[in-house]
Amino acid sequence: MRALLLLLGVGVPLPLLAQTGQPAAAAASNIGSASLAGQLSQLALGLLVVVGLIFALGWLLRRVGPMAGQGGQHIRLLSSLPLGPRDRLLLVDVGGTQMLLGASPGRINTLHVFEQPVAEISQATAGNSDFARKLQAMLKRDQTP
Repeated sequence: MRALLLLLGVGVPLPLLAQTGQPAAAAASNIGSASLAGQLSQLALGLLVVVGLIFALGWLLRRVGPMAGQGGQHIRLLSSLPLGPRDRLLLVDVGGTQMLLGASPGRINTLHVFEQPVAEISQATAGNSDFARKLQAMLKRDQTP
């Protein structure tokens, strides 16, 4: 943290570096008023730099991070059934083949590979959760008289 403050120049009051050849009392009075304004401006500048870096890194992570490139997924989670607090059954579609997986902490087992599709896959609801589908069904039901 100290290195970051020195890098941004917040730790070095500029008026102290500029004082040469003045009497001690005059230098002390000038330092008090000038150093406060200088330190506040350096603090504001440092804050702007840090906030700017946070926004730039956030933008960069969105562009290149793990969430970028999810448009053409070949693996889809069709259904999930919790069996306990940490174990669950997963129905997954991988390139048109549906598989039943057992997932527990630190382990995933293939339980069955289905020859015929068990669940229908539609492009509109492939990425939606059960909640989203139920909400859409309720909204459609309320609109019809």
